Amino acid sequence: MTPVTAIADLKPSYIREILNLANHVDIISLAGGLPCPETFPTQILEEVMPAIAADKQLLQYAPTVGYAPLISCLHARFQVPETHGIMITTGSQQGIDLCARVFLGHGDKVVTESPSYLGALQVFAIAQATVLSVTQESDGPNLQQLEDLFKAGDVKCFYTVPDFHNPTGCCWSLEKRQAVAALCIRYQVLLIEDAPYRDIRFSGTSLPLVSSFCPEVAICLRSFSKILAPGLRVAALIMPKRWLPLFDKVKQATDLHSASLTQSVALAVLEHSAFEQHLADTVARYSTHYEALANELDVLCRELGSGYQFDPVEGGMFIWLKLPDCDTYQVAKAAIENGVTVVPSAEFYPSSSKPQTALRLNFSHNEPEVIREGISRLKQTLVSTLGYIAR
Repeated sequence: MTPVTAIADLKPSYIREILNLANHVDIISLAGGLPCPETFPTQILEEVMPAIAADKQLLQYAPTVGYAPLISCLHARFQVPETHGIMITTGSQQGIDLCARVFLGHGDKVVTESPSYLGALQVFAIAQATVLSVTQESDGPNLQQLEDLFKAGDVKCFYTVPDFHNPTGCCWSLEKRQAVAALCIRYQVLLIEDAPYRDIRFSGTSLPLVSSFCPEVAICLRSFSKILAPGLRVAALIMPKRWLPLFDKVKQATDLHSASLTQSVALAVLEHSAFEQHLADTVARYSTHYEALANELDVLCRELGSGYQFDPVEGGMFIWLKLPDCDTYQVAKAAIENGVTVVPSAEFYPSSSKPQTALRLNFSHNEPEVIREGISRLKQTLVSTLGYIAR
């Protein structure tokens, strides 16, 4: 039997494959975007689980759109306007997939920042969409490039992660948010705003969602994998109500509905009196992890010289370490042999784009002492593969 070409040609996720090494005792993983296990709300779960286990209705088939009490909670938590509705999805990855199934056909054009989230690029490849790239600047996308792409016509969607971007950690300025929203309205391009890291801000000022400036042409994805636990696989799609019936039909055909049991667990944790303090503690922990990684990279960049550089971030889970011109896959392979995993920059670019020479480094998962050892191993790798360059 012959598989569909789009599936046969799909490149497997380097990150998912490298996660197989994450539990190896001799490997330090700076690769995957894993939350720190110490941030999982286990104490709250121990308290709420008995009541959930006693509710047999949670084990029954349920409405496709999601668990009604959770949806009601999220309407209030996210201040969703009356014109909009919520659908619960099995993680925000399914949310991206549903957006592609509803809005993208073979050859339809979708714009992404360059670089972009690997999981979204995979979804668009399966949809056989045409991916167009816009350069990411320090405060968001290049607006002239974006308007030129929109003006050329036939662009259906713009997918982006404006808050603590994956992989770069970039956070859009208010001016860029307003300008992109205006472009989406002017050219009637659907904005798909992915916001999984928005709640993990440990410095700076929180800015409005981009979708809040163009709500009638926008869908916002809110994930609970980073602030609750990824194993729950619970996320929310927020969209104009007129689109909900379309998504309902597609999700019915995909998985009938997301698990009511895990949706009820997410609701119980979110409504628990200790949750807000738990979230604050999680953000504080990640701030400490980030400082450990940033401090080590400051030293690395000074000692290895020109070509090594990174931009500070105000939240999220990642730092984008720029390198001198090199084969980043070769560096990543050598790093594994030296006991540390990283993600080469090419993983975050469509095949039509020339990648920046960089590595994505995660700071959320490991404690500071492990991070320091991981960067020590990475530094040894860089010296052995690229050589020492004095300033």
